Amino acid sequence: MRIARLAGFGLGLALLLNGVPTFAADKTWTGSISDSMCNGKHASKDEHGVKVTDADCTKACIDKGGKYVFVTGGKTYQIANQDFAGLKDHAGHRVALTGEMKGNDITVSKIEMPAGKKPATK
Repeated sequence: MRIARLAGFGLGLALLLNGVPTFAADKTWTGSISDSMCNGKHASKDEHGVKVTDADCTKACIDKGGKYVFVTGGKTYQIANQDFAGLKDHAGHRVALTGEMKGNDITVSKIEMPAGKKPATK
């Protein structure tokens, strides 16, 4: 009888814990917002007909159908939520990006300029 109670308790506890949702913790990386056409390797000369900054190149490639990507540690990650508000503002910038990574995709939750950094101006 005692074993049956313990088994029932164990099964109930397992079902309870299995029903609790698990959340992947957001993580923050430092890297660059780029585009899927360049993957962070913007041409140093006139790729777009004129010499442009990384930000201008990223924006131009997005306008041509490219997707936003995040480049960090020599790897390129796809951004799952392409409509995230800060992507356009930080295109081509080095940023601190916070989000959830699943495979090679990141769902962005926050983008900030690293401490002491400001976007380059023309």
